[in-house]
Amino acid sequence: MIEFLVEITTAIPEGTAAEEVERRRAAEAVRARELAATGHLARLWRPVGERRSIGVWRAADEAELRERVLGSLPLWPWMTAVVTPLEPHPNDPGPA
Repeated sequence: MIEFLVEITTAIPEGTAAEEVERRRAAEAVRARELAATGHLARLWRPVGERRSIGVWRAADEAELRERVLGSLPLWPWMTAVVTPLEPHPNDPGPA
């Protein structure tokens, strides 16, 4: 699997009912746990004071990432994503 750095910003459409937002957020948490369990979601952060997320995601390729992985998120229709494919750096101090 290829690793991707993904920056996600969510913009809730104006006029969306609070109940719909809460329903999708709850479903999003469940789906994120499922994607982590299958190895597609490796890490996820939220920059301090911001309403966006930055994560390391895994998929066979960018098409699978966008269509089958990120596309399965309940909030995906409201999201924009910047996707950057990653490759190992020779000076990475992490596990080989």
